[in-house]
Amino acid sequence: MIKTSKRAVLAVIGMFLVLCMSSVSSFAGEFLDPEQAFKVSAKLTGNNSIAVNWQIAKGYKLYRDQIKVGVESGNAKLKAPVMPAGITIVDPSTNEKVLIYHDRLALNVPIEKASGPFKLNVEYQGCAEDGLCYPPMKRVFAIDPGSIGTGAKAASDVASPAVQSPVSVSAAPSPSPESVKAAEIQTPPKEKKGGDDMSLARSTLEGGSLWKISLAFLVFGLLLSFTPCVLPMVPILSSIIVGEGEVTRTKSFLMAVAYCLGMALVYTTLGVAAGLAGEGLAGALQKPWVLVMFAMLLVLLSLSMFDVYQLQIPASLQTRLNKTTGNLKGGRFAGVFFMGAISALIVGPCVAAPLAGTLVYISQTKDVVIGGLALFSMAMGMSVPLLLIGLSAGSLLPKAGAWMIGVKYVFGLLLIAVAIWMVNPVLPPQALMVAWGGWAILCSVFAGLLNPPSEKMSISGKFTKALGLMLFVIGVLELVGAASGSTSALEPLSGLHGSSAAPAGESKKPVFKRIQTIDDLDRELKASGKPVMLDFYADWCTSCKEMEKFTFSDAKVQAGMSGLTILQVDVTNNTDADKALMKRFGLFGPPAIIFFDKSGSELSANRVIGFMEAAPFLTHLESAK
Repeated sequence: MIKTSKRAVLAVIGMFLVLCMSSVSSFAGEFLDPEQAFKVSAKLTGNNSIAVNWQIAKGYKLYRDQIKVGVESGNAKLKAPVMPAGITIVDPSTNEKVLIYHDRLALNVPIEKASGPFKLNVEYQGCAEDGLCYPPMKRVFAIDPGSIGTGAKAASDVASPAVQSPVSVSAAPSPSPESVKAAEIQTPPKEKKGGDDMSLARSTLEGGSLWKISLAFLVFGLLLSFTPCVLPMVPILSSIIVGEGEVTRTKSFLMAVAYCLGMALVYTTLGVAAGLAGEGLAGALQKPWVLVMFAMLLVLLSLSMFDVYQLQIPASLQTRLNKTTGNLKGGRFAGVFFMGAISALIVGPCVAAPLAGTLVYISQTKDVVIGGLALFSMAMGMSVPLLLIGLSAGSLLPKAGAWMIGVKYVFGLLLIAVAIWMVNPVLPPQALMVAWGGWAILCSVFAGLLNPPSEKMSISGKFTKALGLMLFVIGVLELVGAASGSTSALEPLSGLHGSSAAPAGESKKPVFKRIQTIDDLDRELKASGKPVMLDFYADWCTSCKEMEKFTFSDAKVQAGMSGLTILQVDVTNNTDADKALMKRFGLFGPPAIIFFDKSGSELSANRVIGFMEAAPFLTHLESAK
């Protein structure tokens, strides 16, 4: 009976695994212009060296091998800069390791000799994590070794004649035209395309009254309650309520209310803080060290589901709360309220991703009322399943016994799954494959794979055992794939036959007609007589190579292209003609794919910015015909 109940519940794990593996964020968002994505500054320090600093926006990366520092003009000689180690990632298009930087980068460039003022040339190149790559960028700084100053803007940032300043590092008043043009990427006026360019949450905030905002975010929260973000709160609340022993339905519901109000307090504080800070609070919650720390907390919580320790309100804390509240009946609820707040903090980074648009908008408008109200309503929506658990304490919460043990094991495995899912943006692909493989094997063990077969085994028991076998095979495939060099959890064995698949991929590569100028494009649009697809490509663009390897090589995609004229512009050298074409469509860099109808008018709703897999790209192709 115990094994049968446990196995029946563990059938949910297979469904949840599919959910987790397919719930990768696809927020394309609005990409930052290069000046905002990579803010660079230079400052002359007291030890006869130059400090070059980059502030890298969240979700963007700077490539180590693309950074170059030298003398643009003047009589000076620099020593090789001291380069930090960086973060090693695997380029999915080549399976080669590259070094990148996140968040910030500080370079120390020693001055070997300088006989007077000179211009410092800084070159760099980076990409957005969502797939957009920027052209190589160049900034020029005026350096005066004769005095120590505070810093300056890049010469290409100066829109008006520079004002003379006594500082030693100042904006160069007359940079070369090449340096200015290489760094300029104009942002055209944005088209009004409704909700296509912003999240639903953000558009709701921009155009609704307070009660509409409250209702909308209540619905958002209810939808979030069915995601892995809220699942960890279910066993926590269940353990607290069950740990109280025999409780009435009223008491159980009030404890759930206290728990949910504690959770709501945290999210309301997030909204108010975003309004007061004026900074992107969601980005702070998505920092790698924050994600790793909270993922470790989730793993620690999962241990309580396996009876490694008992999760309950600490006795010392309960004693203090009782003393504080005196003889009030609500004294014990204060501890539950506190646990709700702590639980919300633990899973906060998980919820921060879908709320990025909300927090960013609140931080820009600095509207404390809207910020607090929106996130309080969202928290209340997320609390609905938890309140139902409290309201039906006598029926939904498992009683002590075999069923409860099975439920605890399921929640423990789900907590571990959420922890792995949470660090998905941080860990390299092969490490994630190892994590998911180990998790699948662990699930198979709890599904009774190692238990000897029995003639009395029920149908559900046999089904669960078969599911355990499938999970075991999946886990082994993930581990073998990671060891063979594969970087795709969905194609774990691709590393074993990657070399033989390459020639086939080459033979399937679609043939693009190259254009170089706006006139070339206009001429092709007039002469085509059928829909046109324009692809922006560059040799230094990692995501462009991913598009060629994974998307354009797909047989269905190639069949979809057959009815279109396919053009391509190579912006590798970032010439004036390249920049003019990108400026015409308001692009910051490749990959970008623009579709046109038979008359040559752009189908703006069909734009593809950044890497896109074959299946969704095929939808864009079909709608463009």
